[in-house]
Amino acid sequence: MKNTRGMKRQLVGTVLSNKMDKTVTVRVERTVIHPIYKKFIRRRAKFAAHDASNDCGIGDRVLITESKPISKMKRWRVSQIIEKAV
Repeated sequence: MKNTRGMKRQLVGTVLSNKMDKTVTVRVERTVIHPIYKKFIRRRAKFAAHDASNDCGIGDRVLITESKPISKMKRWRVSQIIEKAV
């Protein structure tokens, strides 16, 4: 078994909202295959992520990293902005 202790999950997603102070809402999409019909399906999840410098804008592609709880809803931090929205 591979040792994954200390490895934090990282996800890439799109910023949906930056209206909160130091917080952004990020939508992460993944594709899974349907167990019966063998068709690819898109699954989406929304995460509240901590953006300490308020740099993220709506539509930006960001890398978020799992962290200790920051508030009631925030368990993720924005690690880097991969691509700025046009």
